[in-house]
Amino acid sequence: MNFCKAKKSQSYVTRFFIFIILLITIQICTASSTYAVTDEEKKEVTSYIDQIFLKRNKAILSGDLKLIQSLYNMDTKYGTWAYEYEKRKMDYINNWAQKQGVKFISITPTVLVKKIRNNDNNFSVYLLCSTEYKYVYEDHPEVQNTSRIGTYHNLQLMNKDHSLVISKEWYKDPFANSLDLGNIKADSIKKYILSQSSRDLSTLSQRRIKASEYADKYCGAASLAEYKYKYNKKYRDYNPKGGDCANFASQILFEGANFKKNSAWNYDKNGATKAWLNADSFKNYMNYSGRASTIAYGSYDKVYKASYKLLPGDFVAYEKKNDITHISVVTGVDSRGYSLVSCHNSDRSKVPWDLGWSDKNIKFWLIRVHY
Repeated sequence: MNFCKAKKSQSYVTRFFIFIILLITIQICTASSTYAVTDEEKKEVTSYIDQIFLKRNKAILSGDLKLIQSLYNMDTKYGTWAYEYEKRKMDYINNWAQKQGVKFISITPTVLVKKIRNNDNNFSVYLLCSTEYKYVYEDHPEVQNTSRIGTYHNLQLMNKDHSLVISKEWYKDPFANSLDLGNIKADSIKKYILSQSSRDLSTLSQRRIKASEYADKYCGAASLAEYKYKYNKKYRDYNPKGGDCANFASQILFEGANFKKNSAWNYDKNGATKAWLNADSFKNYMNYSGRASTIAYGSYDKVYKASYKLLPGDFVAYEKKNDITHISVVTGVDSRGYSLVSCHNSDRSKVPWDLGWSDKNIKFWLIRVHY
């Protein structure tokens, strides 16, 4: 027996067991310092979070940043970044409203806290927020329009000066694709939008109506409380794998509008075809198969007039750097006939089709679906 080799093997074994003991010790220590909150703590933290969302939405409506600055820990870079992002978002929404000729009159959040963990009296929170946006056109203030946007937040709160403040926040924001409206001629666009009248959709086919009804029911965090903010459980949620927008659009056409599956466009227990699941492939399949055709393509200023031709059950594809990155399905029109869309990731229900997509590098495909 080679003694030196034996000693070396014993040394490896000893080190291995020491390593395992260290891992277990770290896990025990971590588990002991991070724990589920008591009912009293949950009630207190949830109440505070409700106030965060109410104050942030109030700041958007009033333009008063002082309302929300105290909510953030400005001594940390992540807290500062979270605050600065909310500022840019507020500016964008107000700039978009000016371009549109509208005024937001209420922004009402419904917060569902899913999980809270306590770590030395600092809190990690996962939550869903379903936000109702109401707006009016400036020359018709008596007619309200309603959209809903759903977001999922990972929030870190820390104690500072006997109060909780945001030290870090992450969420997939529906306005994150662009916060810049500097590339469009807002005055001429506003004039055109305000010259439009409401559209009569009373002659829509039942298939288009059913498509919109399916979208209303299963648009997740943007749906109504009666639908429990859920996706359709018959289908996988592909958001963790890159996005669920085309999967949802395909569901709307299959489940709602009764389009038939085929070998190219299909979903079953084994998964989905590329045309069902991928935004670029979905758009190409619909066009090349003859199930759809393009109404208009180009930057916003080139297609916004054509957008009034869109009907519930049609869709909009959003192109960035020559790649389709998102699909939204048209599900309604507002009081000026402006097309509204619904989608997953981020969850939207009857939201103006360009809201959150204002960038000179974004091009739009307005697609007519043939029912």
